[in-house]
Amino acid sequence: MFDSRLIMEQKERVIAAMRKRNFKDIALIETAAGLIEKRKRLITESESARAQQNKRSKDMPQVMKSGTPEEKKALQEELKALAEQVKSFQPGVKAVEEELDAILLSIPNLLADDAPEGGEDNAVEVKTWGAKPQFDFTPKEHDDLCKKTIDPERGAKLTGARFSVLWGPLATLERVLIQFMLDTHTRHHGYTEVWTPFMVNRATMTATGQLPKFEEDLFKTTDDLFLIPTAEVPVTNLHRDEVLREEDMPLRYCAYTPCFRREAGNYGKDTKGYIRQHQFNKVELVKFTRPEESDAELMKLLDDAEDILRRLGLHYRVVRLAAQDQGFSSSKTFDIEVWLPGQGRYREISSCSSFTDYQARRGQIRFKRTGGKATELVHTLNGSGLAIGRTLIAVVENYQRADGSIAVPEALRPYLGCEVINPA
Repeated sequence: MFDSRLIMEQKERVIAAMRKRNFKDIALIETAAGLIEKRKRLITESESARAQQNKRSKDMPQVMKSGTPEEKKALQEELKALAEQVKSFQPGVKAVEEELDAILLSIPNLLADDAPEGGEDNAVEVKTWGAKPQFDFTPKEHDDLCKKTIDPERGAKLTGARFSVLWGPLATLERVLIQFMLDTHTRHHGYTEVWTPFMVNRATMTATGQLPKFEEDLFKTTDDLFLIPTAEVPVTNLHRDEVLREEDMPLRYCAYTPCFRREAGNYGKDTKGYIRQHQFNKVELVKFTRPEESDAELMKLLDDAEDILRRLGLHYRVVRLAAQDQGFSSSKTFDIEVWLPGQGRYREISSCSSFTDYQARRGQIRFKRTGGKATELVHTLNGSGLAIGRTLIAVVENYQRADGSIAVPEALRPYLGCEVINPA
């Protein structure tokens, strides 16, 4: 939820940031400002009436003891009128707050001040790692290499378009990659593994920012539960409506889940092979930090996600997303893009983001400093560590051999128990 204080105290900065995002409903900022002022006025008037009510109530004992019948009746009528006046403000304040909250839920997070200008084509390359593999043959794309082991036709028969079945060595590789990533993040990076439900309620989706704006992109059950689009949703909500201890932070969690996304508006776009499925697997990294540690912890999270690719020996680059390409709840996002030689291009395999206190405000996730009494909103961070299907594609395309077999990366050999797989 957007911070109403920013609108009142830094409205021009907020408007400039929303224009940089290419947010279409700039008028909502002015509407919110008007509602905040109206709420303030109603509360002030209500408090004034209540103060007068309290003051006159203190006069009641003396009037009842020594006042005339006329004075007693007049005071009783005055107090009754003041009580009605105080009560009359409640519906107005509630209506304003409900309208304001609906608007604040529809305003995206404030961008970091240094967010690059522009959209998808204006991402800024931050770093690269490794070298592109060299082949003495023309490398193939993953769907050509794995025609018998990636099966979208049977996936479509079972469910519908953009669902796939994996067979044999590809099914094993998918499972092994999940285990490898969880082992790496828990044993080497200090994350605590959690296992969460794959369906969540409306309050959970709202706290992380998927609702109300993105409901059409979600798979929904008949009893108003939602299949999760990412483990970010249930894991971040583990501490909804809680007060954390400063000494326990930062909290670092990792979780494997399947993910379900309609991706409304993207039908027919970039759906070749095992790319952009409605159901896919992912290992997610989530952190809860103190505000002053947020930026440093984001860079550590990013490095933890990168480490999976380094251990697999896969060439990649990191880019900083431009303002118009950032997610609704994100303040700052870095994408990791792995090189796919069959496609001859980089593909996003992880997005690592800081949400500052935006999700925490929606979910009322707070912490109390050691020795302090007041509570503060935490900062939430998350990133894919990594998307399993795209990692599988990267392994297949980067480690392919002329005969169509796939060399197994050294880091995966203890898991697979072999050095070569044959996916054809």
